[in-house]
Amino acid sequence: MNLEEYFARTGYNGSLEKQDLETLTDIFQHHIRTVPFENLSIHCGEKITLELEHVYNKIVRKKRGGWCMENNQLLGWVLRCLGYDASFLGAYVFNPHQNAYANIMTHLLVKVVIDGKAYIVDGGFGVSYQMWQPMELVSGKDQPQAPGVFRFTEKNAIWYLEKTRRNQYIPNQHFSSSDLLEKKECRKVYMFSLEPRTVEDFRFQCTYLQTSPDSLFTKKSICTLQTAEGFRALIGWTLTETTYNYKENTDLVEFVTLQDEEVEKTLKEKFNVTLERKLVPINVKGYYTI
Repeated sequence: MNLEEYFARTGYNGSLEKQDLETLTDIFQHHIRTVPFENLSIHCGEKITLELEHVYNKIVRKKRGGWCMENNQLLGWVLRCLGYDASFLGAYVFNPHQNAYANIMTHLLVKVVIDGKAYIVDGGFGVSYQMWQPMELVSGKDQPQAPGVFRFTEKNAIWYLEKTRRNQYIPNQHFSSSDLLEKKECRKVYMFSLEPRTVEDFRFQCTYLQTSPDSLFTKKSICTLQTAEGFRALIGWTLTETTYNYKENTDLVEFVTLQDEEVEKTLKEKFNVTLERKLVPINVKGYYTI
C-alpha cells in the first residue's frame, strides 16, 4: 500500500505539502470521479470485507469501487497518511419509503479538522446525494454545491444532513414516474453523532447488508460514478445519466434500459469497471432514489 499508487489510480497530481481545505477538496473530487460507489461484489458471488489491505487492493489495483465502508475507509487512510486530522463517524441513513431513519448505523463518514474547523468528507453515498466538496460542520447553513444545496442541522447533539435538488427534466417520459426518481424537492439523507467510530463498529453491518433479504444492497445491483457535469448510475438494467444545471435551475436526467449483454460492456465503458466474475443484475422496485 502506498500513496503514489492510490494517486495514480485517481489521477491526482497536485500538491501534497499543505493539509488545507483546497488540497483536501481536490483529492476528494479526484476520488469520487474515478472510484465508483458500487455493491457489485454482492451480485458476483464475492464477499465484501473491511480489511484495509483488501479494500486497497480492490479499489486501487483492481480498479473497482465500493460502498461507504470501503470508499471512506480508504479516503481516511489517505488523509491520515498526508497528515490530516481525520477520524470516522457513523450515520443512520434515511429511508424515504418508510419515512424514517434506519435503526442500524450503516454509513461510515470521515470527519476532518483543519485549523480548528470540522468538515464532513463523504465519498461513499453515490447518485445525487454524493457531496462534491467537504462540508463544513455547521448547523443551519446552506452549502450550495453542483449537485444542489446541502445543509446540516443539529438538535440535541444529533446532526442531520438534507439536500434540496433542482427541477428535473426527463426527455424519455416513459421514465417520468420511475421509482428511481426522487419526487421530493428537499430530501433527508442521514443523521449522525460526533462520537468517534472505528471500522470494527461496522463489522456486523458489513455482513448484514450483503446477506439480509431486507437489505437494499441485496435487492439492487448498483454502480454510480460522479462526472465533471453530474453523475452516472447503473441500477439493475437501468442506466441513468444526470447533467446538473444543464439549464437554469434544471437538471437533465436521461434513462435507458439495457439488455443483459450490454450490462458488463456499459460497466467498462461508462464506469471503467471490469468484473472478474459474472454479474447477476437485480432491481427490486422501490427502496432507492437517484
